[in-house]
Amino acid sequence: MNRSSGCISAAPGPERKGTPAPARTAAGAHPHYTEERNMRSDYQAQLTPAIRVLSQAQIEELHYATLEVLRRTGVRVMVEEAREMLRKAGCWVDGDRVRFPAGLVEWAIRTAPSRVVLCDREGRPAMFLEDGRTYFGTGSDTPFVIDIRTGERRPSRLQDVVEMTRLVDGLPNLDFVMCMGIAQDVDQAVSDLYHFRAMVENTTKPICYTAWNLRNLKAIIEMCEAVAGGEEAFQRSPFAILYAEPISPLQHIVEGTEKLLYTCRKRLPIVYTPGMMFGAAAPMTSAGGLVVANAELLSGLVMAQLACEGVGFVYGGGVTIMDMRTMSVTYASPEFLLNMVALTEMAHYYHLPVFSFGACSDSKCFDQQAGLEGGMWTLLAALAGGNLCHDVGYIDSGLTASMEMVVLGDEAAGMVRRFMQGITINAETLALDVIDAVGPGGSFLGTEHTVRHVRENWFPTLLERGSYENWVQAGKRTLGDKARQRALQILETHQPKPLEPAVKQKLDAIIARVEAEAAGGH
Repeated sequence: MNRSSGCISAAPGPERKGTPAPARTAAGAHPHYTEERNMRSDYQAQLTPAIRVLSQAQIEELHYATLEVLRRTGVRVMVEEAREMLRKAGCWVDGDRVRFPAGLVEWAIRTAPSRVVLCDREGRPAMFLEDGRTYFGTGSDTPFVIDIRTGERRPSRLQDVVEMTRLVDGLPNLDFVMCMGIAQDVDQAVSDLYHFRAMVENTTKPICYTAWNLRNLKAIIEMCEAVAGGEEAFQRSPFAILYAEPISPLQHIVEGTEKLLYTCRKRLPIVYTPGMMFGAAAPMTSAGGLVVANAELLSGLVMAQLACEGVGFVYGGGVTIMDMRTMSVTYASPEFLLNMVALTEMAHYYHLPVFSFGACSDSKCFDQQAGLEGGMWTLLAALAGGNLCHDVGYIDSGLTASMEMVVLGDEAAGMVRRFMQGITINAETLALDVIDAVGPGGSFLGTEHTVRHVRENWFPTLLERGSYENWVQAGKRTLGDKARQRALQILETHQPKPLEPAVKQKLDAIIARVEAEAAGGH
């Protein structure tokens, strides 16, 4: 509509000679090419990339098949208290076998929250585990590490957990920490407590932790409360979340079930996800394996919601295959990636936060294979919509931690985050006036528009973009060289914010007490 003349036209015609040109808006856009004048129904200025591997009908088929497994086959629940809780809720209990009515399962799905908020150590919201948000972090409990200084593979030590945590604290694109080691140089009965202390003393980022048993879990939560300033403060602003597992196929063992119930009754969110190899602990087919995984997840969800209605529950799992040639687990097979995308879609169907994977690899060292597989994982996890994407830095099929791989995972996360922003199309980004002003044969290099938008591009820290000659002059450094140097530079210069001395004393006292209890057989 041409408001100055009162006339309505389908489109403006060419300007007549002798008439003044239309005035520009304050933003420099032509008045006939602004969002206000060119509204379109159902128009999106930006569409973020995404991937799906299941149709809605396939998702529903997996859901109904899972309900049938829970009704007909059921699961083993090895804690009497949990079985009695389930029986009272309407489950059918026969020894340690528990079968579930569909209505109870779907009640638990409706009751669980669609988001979990994790804070940093200072109590500030840091990660919103909800639809559309992806975060990356390391993995846990690797028995071996590639020594960053010697390049040798050796058993993990407590100092490795300390340094891995400091490294993640200093990397800008990694969001949370897991311990990335099983320290062999401390009392194994309480090594999980030492891991947690090493993490909480060396980062302010959120922590995902493991606990060997219920006694140690209680101690770790006590440590969390000491850091947060009390039980209620930690419940309100949790900076740490437990990772626990059922045991495939279809078993909730004593340790995992006790940890699940205790955490939920403390009104704390939990990651409770299976790790299975299709062909060994689940059917070889993706569909059958996903049904087993989903049955373990949904039966765990029921127990969580019965223990504390509305408690946060993070869905997910390691749904990989066994390589029948080597009889080993695979961390980067296309089947694992495909299954994980499918499981992420099931989480979205249930409106639950999802635990996924980041830059990990089956390679035995930090090499081209590690880069290929790590990059694939990072991109697909984000495209699928994973929330808590862990295991950044895993190589050797989850047996070995690599600082170089962690640094590469940080680089990959930054690159993928830029890709996931998509392309914004509006009057400013279309830049019609800029194109008109520069004209054919001109240069956009010196325009204000270029200056305004150049920072939107992603610039790498490790990846090489310069000329061959400059690369040679700089010493022909490979990606491995640069990743190692970056890791060492962060370890030498980055100083995490320390805990208060009084809090550190409380943590030491808790560990000493539990270590004495373990030595005494309690």
